Amino acid sequence: MLPPEELQAKVLSLQAEVEDLQAQLAWFRRQMFGARSEKLPADVLAQAKLGLPEVPLVDRKTQTVTYERRTPAPEKRPIPAEVFAHLPVSETIEIVPEEVKADPDAFEQISQERTFEVDIIGPKLVKRQIVRPKFRRKADRNLAPVIAPALPRVAVGGYASAGLIAYIVVSKYQHHLPLYRLESMSAQWGAELSRKTMADWVRIAADWAEPIYKLMHAQLLSGRYLQCDETPVKFIDPDERGQGAIQGYLWVVSAPGGDVVFDWRLSRRHGELTSLLTDDYVGVMQSDGYEAYASYARSHPTVAWLGCWAHARRKFFEAQSQSPRITKAALRLIGRMYRREREWDNQKLEAWQRARERAKPEGLARTMQALKRLAIRVRQQVLPKSKLGQACDYLLNQWEPLMNHQHYGESRLDNNLVENALRPSCIGKKNWLFIGHPDAGQRSAILYSLIVSCERHGKDPLAYLKDLLTRLPRMTNQDDLKPLLPVNWQPLQ
Repeated sequence: MLPPEELQAKVLSLQAEVEDLQAQLAWFRRQMFGARSEKLPADVLAQAKLGLPEVPLVDRKTQTVTYERRTPAPEKRPIPAEVFAHLPVSETIEIVPEEVKADPDAFEQISQERTFEVDIIGPKLVKRQIVRPKFRRKADRNLAPVIAPALPRVAVGGYASAGLIAYIVVSKYQHHLPLYRLESMSAQWGAELSRKTMADWVRIAADWAEPIYKLMHAQLLSGRYLQCDETPVKFIDPDERGQGAIQGYLWVVSAPGGDVVFDWRLSRRHGELTSLLTDDYVGVMQSDGYEAYASYARSHPTVAWLGCWAHARRKFFEAQSQSPRITKAALRLIGRMYRREREWDNQKLEAWQRARERAKPEGLARTMQALKRLAIRVRQQVLPKSKLGQACDYLLNQWEPLMNHQHYGESRLDNNLVENALRPSCIGKKNWLFIGHPDAGQRSAILYSLIVSCERHGKDPLAYLKDLLTRLPRMTNQDDLKPLLPVNWQPLQ
């Protein structure tokens, strides 16, 4: 008679094998009877990732299958005329046959054929002339002339429009073009713009946007649920000659459906997190297993710390080559949790309803406990520094924040949304390599916050920044800034 722990592990292993065989059988049936497609079903992709053995082929000589099926309707692809219907027509070209040109009176037009081609017109620098007439009173010519006040502009005393500054900011922070590259490109636009001038414009944009940024931060902290992450970014300190690039960090906080806020810090210590979230934050904080988050949660009793199941899953995924059978069992259990979450998403459950469902044995509780028992059993049989040992250690060390998801229905199982928000900065630093000055770090954080938030909400960052930099100089301290938050902003009709 086997001990209960070994019986449990055996049951989980056999259950995983049964599920794998069922998935293989379903795949085989689709190959024989289903519609053919170049796109693999999700369960087939999962099998490939899990390293399942190939399904043996049936001997064609001993099996004959006869069936009828309805031919699937071909996928309708939009025609070019529909795709480009919204584009304006910049030019109309009429091509008349040469014989008609030679003797136009001998022909009469009966119809015409219309086609089109799509062209691109690159950026061109143009000047917008601003005229303010001066007037003198006829009755008293000694009085000062009357002239309309100049329109408030984002670059006071300069020549850059809100649209030009917005274009430079978007090119750098959305399309990851370093300023030196924009400098070389600007000659093709009609006039060369120096990188120093463009750096000044970036600073101007960040200075004007700072009140919006602070409001975004305050709005996030007023909520009950935050996702956090950080990424290293190098910078050059001109006061430290010969030291080279120094490590700084972009921290990011966001909430699903809300704006994204970046913040620049010179270190990765938990004290930086305290200044970012403040001592007054009350709610749920989700992150990976970095110790700074654990330390912040321990020192702030009003904060509940939630872990990231994607990180736990990734550890087992990376250990597949060491022990396919065990990792398949663990991945199946985690996959079961995600399937339940998708079901609740489709049901559009409220936070309290999701928390109730998660706490049920058939929700997440039983699956989580089975996964923990498996990790404890396996951890005793493998080396600590092995991939599987590290996966089990991560799961067990992070068990409390991972289990906390049962109590907070507003949370997502993983931190993927905030990690996705960090990707533009990670791509950008591969192009511009480092931040030129520590002060530029916070300016980058402000502008990344606006652009990434626009992208999350499906809004055009260029249109947003142009509108923002046009309207802000005309506003007063009493004006409401909430409509200008990326989550609320709507383009003018």
